[in-house]
Amino acid sequence: MTPLMITLLVAAGIFLLIGIGFLNHMAENSKLEKARLKVELSDRLRRCGELTETFPGQFMSPGLKLLLTRLELNATQRLLNMDKGNDRIKARVAELSGLVAQGESIPVNNPPGPIQTEAKAKDVRFLLEALHGQITRAAQEGFLPANEAKHWVREVRHILVLLHIEFFNNLGQQALQQEQPGQARLAFERGAQYLRKQPEPAVYAEQLQLMEKLLARANAMVLATTKPAEDDVNELTQGLKEVDADWKKKAIYD
Repeated sequence: MTPLMITLLVAAGIFLLIGIGFLNHMAENSKLEKARLKVELSDRLRRCGELTETFPGQFMSPGLKLLLTRLELNATQRLLNMDKGNDRIKARVAELSGLVAQGESIPVNNPPGPIQTEAKAKDVRFLLEALHGQITRAAQEGFLPANEAKHWVREVRHILVLLHIEFFNNLGQQALQQEQPGQARLAFERGAQYLRKQPEPAVYAEQLQLMEKLLARANAMVLATTKPAEDDVNELTQGLKEVDADWKKKAIYD
């Protein structure tokens, strides 16, 4: 074997080792990417499931329910493509496909969840943020057309406004029931200010008018409760003046 052949064989061996290493690296990266995607899709399914099950009924429309079901179906189908022999995922795909086929007639069984505390309001706001994230991701991946994604982003913002309206209204009504008109006035005032600051205040003109009526009512109650106190002070002042006048008269005649 000539030195040239030996050199060629050594070079071929080196290239072969490099090729094997590159292929192993590619295979390892593919496994890691597949594992990462599985984790991501599973997280999306968890978030979609949480939104579908826990979103307050007063804000859940058939259209929104259908959107969430479509998003969940998309993620589930992608998982099935990665694990085609998984019967559990197959059954879930079939179930979700049946729901999506119902369109706007999809059942909405979410019970209403009154927004009576700041903690509850924050919980729903976090759900809205998660929903916004799901819509944005679906649009970026091309699953949702741009126009549809924009529509749902606007709808999320609208629900956020409705959330604040209900929160401030319930807060004020609770204060009135507890005979705390001052706290009620503060809640209704915050609600009115929030609505006035909306980019399109005309959309919420009716809700603003109602909030202002509640504010006026609470303000009248505050004034009614403070007037007797002022009258008491005036009566006390007048009484002191009369006593002082009598004392002065007595001092003069003495």
